[in-house]
Amino acid sequence: MKTSLLSLALVAVLATGCSGTAPDAAADTAAADTAAATADMAATDAMAPATAEPAATPAATGDITAVAMGSADHTTLVTAVKAAGLVETLQGAGPFTVFAPTNAAFTALPAGTVDMLMMPEMKTDLANVLTYHVVAGNLDAAALTAQIQAGGGQAVLTTVAGGTLTAKAGGPGGITLTDGKGVVANVTAADLKASNGIVHVIDTVVMAK
Repeated sequence: MKTSLLSLALVAVLATGCSGTAPDAAADTAAADTAAATADMAATDAMAPATAEPAATPAATGDITAVAMGSADHTTLVTAVKAAGLVETLQGAGPFTVFAPTNAAFTALPAGTVDMLMMPEMKTDLANVLTYHVVAGNLDAAALTAQIQAGGGQAVLTTVAGGTLTAKAGGPGGITLTDGKGVVANVTAADLKASNGIVHVIDTVVMAK
């Protein structure tokens, strides 16, 4: 009988101890879980990228010569413009639409052509080549496309040099130019705005007949 009473007393003590510590342990566990969740949320917020504001359309930052000078792909063109004495012309009021050949386009010309054109005695010829890439007016890609559609698939552009370029839909940039010799240049980047006109990048130096 004494043994039974002792056993019951021991069970009661153990039960009392368990009932006293279980809520505390549960509370401690819940608090730890809450702290961990808060830390995770803070880390997630820190890692989340900030919401960017929509980019505004860049405004013209200078005249046509400044736009060309700001391009690493047009150093040969800039040198040629200077050699031909056309800097002040292209800094004028305009507006002008310039089809600007890249350095690679000049490199693709027959060997020695660029060096020959850069010679002082070839200044007039160089100026004629460069102004063949210039059209009076402010013709962005939308305006060129409209002229092409109105012309039944092509638009004939009269250049400052006096010759013509034929614009058509096509190519990787959506517009091509055919020069007086039948060579086709692709517009690879359009609508580079200048304070006195607009620049379209082309991948070929165009030539009059």
